[in-house]
Amino acid sequence: MTTLIAICDFLAKEFPQSPCLVEAIGPQSATVRYQVDTQSLRPGGTVSGPVLMTTADVGLYAAILGEIGIVALAVTTNLNINFLRKPSAGKDIIGECKLIKVGRRLIIGEVALYSEGDDRMVAHAVGTYAIPS
Repeated sequence: MTTLIAICDFLAKEFPQSPCLVEAIGPQSATVRYQVDTQSLRPGGTVSGPVLMTTADVGLYAAILGEIGIVALAVTTNLNINFLRKPSAGKDIIGECKLIKVGRRLIIGEVALYSEGDDRMVAHAVGTYAIPS
């Protein structure tokens, strides 16, 4: 398993524009945080859908890197998201990621997304990643 420090260093170098922080890496899992600011909001005072999708995508990528090592060309092939309730505008988004299937060519995972401090899910995503040979 790749360490949290190695994954954070890789993401900081290769994706310095990412607003997500990887907080934990575990067996086939990761926890990430999207630091919500005023640019993360949409009209109506809620966190935008692209913020939730970014959090899910980065979280799944981090969980995959934790499981198979630093593989720069692991790429998203599919991401489905269900928006469940309005996220809190002033709270960070927390993504709790779990890998469901780790194959040689494809990895499938799911992400539960929350507003910080609220145990009610705001969105649920399922993603598939292609792993290079």
